[in-house]
Amino acid sequence: MTGAYGIVVGYDGSDFSMQALDWAMDECELRKLPLTVAHAWRWPYGEAPEEAKEHLRKAAEHVLYHGAECARSSSTIGDVATDLYEGSPAERLVELSAEADMVVLGCRGLGALARSVVGSVTAYVAAHAHAPVIVVRGPGPIPAPADPGPVVLGLSEGTPDEALEFALAEAALRQLRLVVVHAVHPLPMAWGVSMAPEPDVEGLAAAARKGMDERLEPWTARHPEVTVERRTVVAAPREALHAASDGATLLVLGSARSRHPAHLGAVVPAMAEHASCPVAVVPAPRRTP
Repeated sequence: MTGAYGIVVGYDGSDFSMQALDWAMDECELRKLPLTVAHAWRWPYGEAPEEAKEHLRKAAEHVLYHGAECARSSSTIGDVATDLYEGSPAERLVELSAEADMVVLGCRGLGALARSVVGSVTAYVAAHAHAPVIVVRGPGPIPAPADPGPVVLGLSEGTPDEALEFALAEAALRQLRLVVVHAVHPLPMAWGVSMAPEPDVEGLAAAARKGMDERLEPWTARHPEVTVERRTVVAAPREALHAASDGATLLVLGSARSRHPAHLGAVVPAMAEHASCPVAVVPAPRRTP
């Protein structure tokens, strides 16, 4: 797929959006795609004359111009476009995602402010976007490690095939190995008069490994150049993925469509807030009712 907007990056001039811009430029150069730098603004004080709003719009234009010029002057991307929108940034990014290959967002890291950001713009875009969404965590420029870590894929029964393909393609583009993590987390036993049998953890892990191999086989065959490491971990998914993200280049998660598209479950928001590396949320295709 090559969308009209290529790779879309949300940019507001902050250090966090600069880091997202760095990641988006890298993706554009790897994938030979155009870049769209998007910025949204809105008047926050209720009714006002157009003259008053014009000053804020001019400031927004300046922010967007700065982001686009940074991309043009510091990359080899041939096509850098801009998108200035008056209204909700989350809704606009979802609109753009319908004709984009990827959406890239910055994240402010940990703390109450971060949770409000993850719970609003990032969560909305990740839940509703038509294209993969990458949440680039932490302030400042992305360091270029001499020995970059692997791409990590969190695999579960609900992971859409699109996430597998995205993770393998990203590993191939970056010439990195792929680590596939499947967490086996037995439910806690209910203690009482009638005792439940202790779960067979080894048996569950063996079944999970077999299921993982069967699920991965057709996809790894399409990318024989990618070295794939399989890990079956007896732990809660959030714990297993957080540990695997340490030192990784990218953590890839799938977002399955359901009757409630805004519901991402617990794992995706937790990783967007706590993972030690950028997080890619790959949606399953929407089904027409």
